[in-house]
Amino acid sequence: MNATRRGQIAAGVALAGLALAGVTLFAVDQGSARLDQELAAQVTLILERATPEEHHDHGHGFESRVVCAVEPFGTDPPDAAGLAEVRWVYARHLCAIVGESRDWAMSVRASGPIAVRLGVPPQVKVPADGPGYPERVRELIPGRYHEEAFAEFSDEAAIDAARARFTQALTPG
Repeated sequence: MNATRRGQIAAGVALAGLALAGVTLFAVDQGSARLDQELAAQVTLILERATPEEHHDHGHGFESRVVCAVEPFGTDPPDAAGLAEVRWVYARHLCAIVGESRDWAMSVRASGPIAVRLGVPPQVKVPADGPGYPERVRELIPGRYHEEAFAEFSDEAAIDAARARFTQALTPG
C-alpha cells in the first residue's frame, strides 16, 4: 500500500471518528436538554401547587395563587441521566403572585436560586433575603453551581410561558 492510500484511509477513519463524536455529543446534549425540561416542569408544579403555608415556609408570605418560571442549572447527583435519578434540583425561579396586580410587570414577584428535593413530599429551600444573602446562597447551592446560581435566566421562553399562565389565571372561567 502506498503512502497516499494510507493517508486517505487515515483521513477517512479520522472523519468517521469525528462524526461519531459529534453524534454522541449531540445525543448527550439532547438528553440533557430533555432532563432540564422535565426538571423545570416538575419544579414548576411543586412551586405552583404549594399551599400558602408551604410558601410561608419558603420565606414568602402570600395567600394567592402563584405562577412560576423555573430554569434548572444543576442536579444531585450531578451526573443524573434521568428524572428518576435526581434527588435535588438547583434552579433559578421567578414566581408572580396572581391577583395582587392584573399586570405581570407590576405583579409582586419572588425570584432567585432555589434547591428542591424531589420526593414525597418534595422539599423546597430558598435562601432568606437580606444582609448575608450571597453567603446563604453559597451554603444552599453546591460550589460547582455557584456561578450559575447568581446568573440571570438564559431562556426567556420559561418566563414567557409563566407570563401567559399569569394572564390566563386572571381571566375568569
